Amino acid sequence: MKKMLTIWACIAVIGVLGCSRPETVVEIEQEPAVDNVAGNAIATVRHDVIYVCGCGPGCDCNSVSADKGTCSCGSELVAAHVVMVEGHDAKICTCGNDCRCEIDAEDTSKCSCGSAVKTVSLEGKGLYFCNCGGSCTCNYVSAEPGTCTCGMELIS
Repeated sequence: MKKMLTIWACIAVIGVLGCSRPETVVEIEQEPAVDNVAGNAIATVRHDVIYVCGCGPGCDCNSVSADKGTCSCGSELVAAHVVMVEGHDAKICTCGNDCRCEIDAEDTSKCSCGSAVKTVSLEGKGLYFCNCGGSCTCNYVSAEPGTCTCGMELIS
């Protein structure tokens, strides 16, 4: 019983002393912390970005490149990212190279950002891509031969 009284007395003293001298809170403005994973993702080369003709739906030049430039009809190539590979065709989202959205689960004709999904042929374009069978979601496209993230050899 004596021990219990001593413990309660200590708790009371700590409570009173802790509350009687509040510490001053000083807010310091800081730069937002950079997330290491996001920082590495930005610093690494993306292998799902390609450049396609941005001349609109009436054009059928089907220009595709790993680099910025001009397509065969003279229009500027625009950045897009591969969301799925089916055979030699890539389903791409045309929302830009910084987007990482996917095909909308409710409307497969759109990306989750609302942009239209466009299909471009990668066959004979000088690009190497992952084709691991069926609807491949590796999304790996490169200007150089190599191995996909899933371990398969890239095809051209």
